[in-house]
Amino acid sequence: MSHSDQAKAQFNLNKLQKRLRRQTGQAVMDFNMIEEGDRIMVCLSGGKDSYTMLEMLQHLKRVAPIKFDLFVVNLDQKQPGFPEHVLPEYLDKLDIEYKIVEEDTYSIVTDIIPEGKTTCSLCSRLRRGILYRTAKELGATKIALGHHRDDMIETLFLNMFYGGKLKSMPAKLMSDNGEHMVIRPLAYCKEADISQYAFVQGYPIIPCNLCGSQENLQRKHTKNMLAKWNEEHPGRIESIFTAMQNVVPSHLADAELFDFENLKTGEVIDGGDIALDKPDIPKVPVNTDDEQPAQADVVTINLS
Repeated sequence: MSHSDQAKAQFNLNKLQKRLRRQTGQAVMDFNMIEEGDRIMVCLSGGKDSYTMLEMLQHLKRVAPIKFDLFVVNLDQKQPGFPEHVLPEYLDKLDIEYKIVEEDTYSIVTDIIPEGKTTCSLCSRLRRGILYRTAKELGATKIALGHHRDDMIETLFLNMFYGGKLKSMPAKLMSDNGEHMVIRPLAYCKEADISQYAFVQGYPIIPCNLCGSQENLQRKHTKNMLAKWNEEHPGRIESIFTAMQNVVPSHLADAELFDFENLKTGEVIDGGDIALDKPDIPKVPVNTDDEQPAQADVVTINLS
């Protein structure tokens, strides 16, 4: 590689890194994910998303005006072929507190679920319970998961198509047992950016197919649909995510979310009734600038 090519590659890497850092910091601020004195349990699976999340949070810890601690937890579920040495060797180099939790959930799942049936649901419930228990044992105030913007959009469509709910994967929520706050710092980050960054950084990726589990067919179809939309209509995915942040309850149909029963004549809510008007839809989707996350103009932390 020539000197100019190396310089260009480094420039692109710096640009990508700066974007991911900015978007992570913005999501953390918008949803108040991290507070003074937090002890955050970073769930590291060995995939591209969790590696990237850990690096982004370590950077944020260095530059943020508040003090908080990070520690890493990995769940070794005893799947056949799991490379137990990979994560400890990587984490030892980072000089960060970590714990490898060994639980043979693989045997439990294979004993209960008939061969050929999907194991993901039971495996997920077992894993979640173990992580909650570990967070309590180690004094975590927050649990950080590596889901990104595309995961959130896919979940929105999965819930609409198969669950009949206008519901997605939130950037911040209370855990199932009501004892832990779960955060998703990569909520504004694109999967394509994370994939590229993880490749360049050379993270020791552990394959996600070690247990031989079947990929969720519905999620796969939804992912393919969104990828096709993005190819045919650039900007559509960004517009969908922006829409998730601009919900208008008065113009939907949930009587529990908006008080339609007591709506009185003379009250104009969110523009009133334009149902008979020609929809004012722009030719170019909103928020198509992938350099800027939603509401990026309110960043106050220097993340560069």
